[in-house]
Amino acid sequence: MTDPVIRIEGLRTQFGAQVIHDDLDLDVYRGEVLGVVGGSGSGKSVLLREIVGLQRPTAGRIDLLGQDVWAIGARGRRALNTRAGVLFQDGALFSSLTVAENIQVGMREHLDLAPRLMDELAALKIAMVGLPPDAGEKLPSELSGGMRKRAGLARALALDPEIVFLDEPTAGLDPIGAARFDELIASLQGSLGLTVFMVTHDLDSLATVCDRIAALVDKQVRVATMAEHMKDDHPWLKEYFHGPRARAIGGAGA
Repeated sequence: MTDPVIRIEGLRTQFGAQVIHDDLDLDVYRGEVLGVVGGSGSGKSVLLREIVGLQRPTAGRIDLLGQDVWAIGARGRRALNTRAGVLFQDGALFSSLTVAENIQVGMREHLDLAPRLMDELAALKIAMVGLPPDAGEKLPSELSGGMRKRAGLARALALDPEIVFLDEPTAGLDPIGAARFDELIASLQGSLGLTVFMVTHDLDSLATVCDRIAALVDKQVRVATMAEHMKDDHPWLKEYFHGPRARAIGGAGA
């Protein structure tokens, strides 16, 4: 493995008396697709927010692309986040902006580009995620759920990031739409050399896209391939990877 692009050491996350993560360590390596799973309340999305600097952990250290996220200050985090893109579960698109304008938000904040060049770059990102050219002129409310996901991904890719964080990217999609989104992620990762940190509950995504899977259990994390997780005797892992919804991917651990 190369040096990690995300390194988490001794992470503790606590809300009042409730401890979510306790002495959690995790390394994510350049160019891999890491799936993050866990039961309700295990802190999957919280972990993502802590890594990208949106939520401060109680204790521990998080290094993103070689920088301590919580030691570099707000200005440092803003600069660091130009190297990372985030797709939130609901897309988090600005409802009053067109798709193209949504994609250009980061460009306007961090770059000094002519409007025509920003329009061309937005059109390029729209094409990259498989949306039709006229999608750029539409408001998010005029798009289907699957198209909004792709628009959100286009915005996450606007500044050519090295790492993309995806929070439940296939949630709410039908099986065909989810499979196509998985194919898109795999294609973009391969062509752009992205590192992908993907919070998901979708077993099909784990089987088809992810190189390794980080399972949040007992307030810590177990990282392994799907085949290795399927041999693990931990009660939650056994139920998750061998339950009724796991039948379709049963061959993955063979």
